[in-house]
Amino acid sequence: MSVHQSVVADFAAVVAAARSLVLETASQAIAERGTFRLALSGGSTPKALYEQFADSAADWAHWQIFWGDERYVPNDHPDSNERMARQAWLNRVPIPAEQIHPLPTQSADPWQDAAIAEADLRRAFQVSEEDWPVFDLILLGLGDDGHTASLFPRTAALDEQTRLVTVGDRDGQPRLTFTAPLINRARTVVFLVSGAAKQEALQRALAAEGDSQQTPARLIQPAGQLYWLLDRDAAALL
Repeated sequence: MSVHQSVVADFAAVVAAARSLVLETASQAIAERGTFRLALSGGSTPKALYEQFADSAADWAHWQIFWGDERYVPNDHPDSNERMARQAWLNRVPIPAEQIHPLPTQSADPWQDAAIAEADLRRAFQVSEEDWPVFDLILLGLGDDGHTASLFPRTAALDEQTRLVTVGDRDGQPRLTFTAPLINRARTVVFLVSGAAKQEALQRALAAEGDSQQTPARLIQPAGQLYWLLDRDAAALL
């Protein structure tokens, strides 16, 4: 793992740095492998990033879009990560519909949908049950409580070692989420962290030692590149 930490002036600078990094990684992936497989995050910082993507030039025909986690709501619900990304970006650029792979939330059984999502991932990546998909880039955020994706403190999802997708639990509300082992197979993982409210969680996440049950972001140790894009407010305690 190669770790890169950048502290920039403010929220806008975090978004700008992320935009450049993602577009550069996409160009390289397409040149080397013919496709760019990206997993999205929810939240206000990614939304601003997606809005910038909508106004960017890219080789959209070779992008494959996935989601790292999803609230267990219909895809037209105001809380849906899929809905947010489509409105901010995906509906405004010519990515082929079959190259957009939302997490399913239709069966009224989150565990059934997690299994469907796992099968969809294996099909999209053309990998067997013995192999793991390898994303080119996964975007992540950091919650005030130290969670990332829908891997929340002291929940069963943190212990999952064999599934690609599992069911996260936030105060009794299910969510679908990539597992830590899947995220850690990625070539590049990028954390976007902005705002003073994230200071303590970020300090715990980046400490030399700590409890991953308390701060699940510590579980993310990808085989490839790990980027922390931080603004000054978030990084004040580092």
